[in-house]
Amino acid sequence: MRKILLFILMFPTCVFSQDDLLAEIDTVKADSKVEAAFKGLKIVNLESTKLAAKGDFYFIVAHRFDYVNHGFDDFFGMDNANTQLKFVYGVSTWLTVHASRSGFQETYELAAKYRLKEQEKDGFPVSLVGFSSIAANTEMKEEDYPEMEFANRLSYVTQLLVSRKFNKNLSLELAPTYFHENTVRDILDENGVPILPNPQNNSQFAIGMGGRYKMAKRWSVNIDYAAHLNRASESIYRNPLSIGVDLETGGHVFQMHFTNSRAMHETGYLGQTTGDWSKGEICFGFNLLRVF
Repeated sequence: MRKILLFILMFPTCVFSQDDLLAEIDTVKADSKVEAAFKGLKIVNLESTKLAAKGDFYFIVAHRFDYVNHGFDDFFGMDNANTQLKFVYGVSTWLTVHASRSGFQETYELAAKYRLKEQEKDGFPVSLVGFSSIAANTEMKEEDYPEMEFANRLSYVTQLLVSRKFNKNLSLELAPTYFHENTVRDILDENGVPILPNPQNNSQFAIGMGGRYKMAKRWSVNIDYAAHLNRASESIYRNPLSIGVDLETGGHVFQMHFTNSRAMHETGYLGQTTGDWSKGEICFGFNLLRVF
């Protein structure tokens, strides 16, 4: 009887001690994770390894103006804006989805970003995130393409985002990319005549790279670039290069940047960037993020 009484008295202590130990283990695990390498869901054009928190809903308004070298004719591109509206939702701690509509080629896009592995302080050295999207170009008109099917409007992107936060100020990312356009734009010769058959392969490859450097408590400088790996030599398109700053203001992240790409969806900026930095073919743009 004495042993039974002793067990009853000690049992709560054993249980609470076990709970405290488990809580301590969970804390250690949580503390081993490295804080997000990027504050924005995008670096500039390139998706970052940041995901929306579970249950968070983002509304993003993005503007990309025309080339600044147009001068006062359209007030340095301000009169000709390309707008993207995007809705982002954190389905879980590892999955984020988004839907958007861009003025560039009247494009609708659905995408998912999913965490594969987090960077750890004394363990795994990088964060791994997958990104996949499908986009539909609704600018293509049936009168121009009488035999067009809906599938001809579609393009697809798959990326592996690999980032490392080196310290509280510096984060870098690489993004091996595969994208496929069911319809590629005709490449014209010097006389404006399409080169047939089209030398650009529908399946294309790129390697994206970008980084963020924190300059002050709420400011950072961001840069990203994507090198196309199998672009046709006759193509008029160029690799996108973007430079900008992020400003954190409570529930907002305000991103301002200069880029040679007017498109903001993945296949647009990866495969159809026409601007040349050396000729002043640079767009001013900004993204405004609001979290609910």
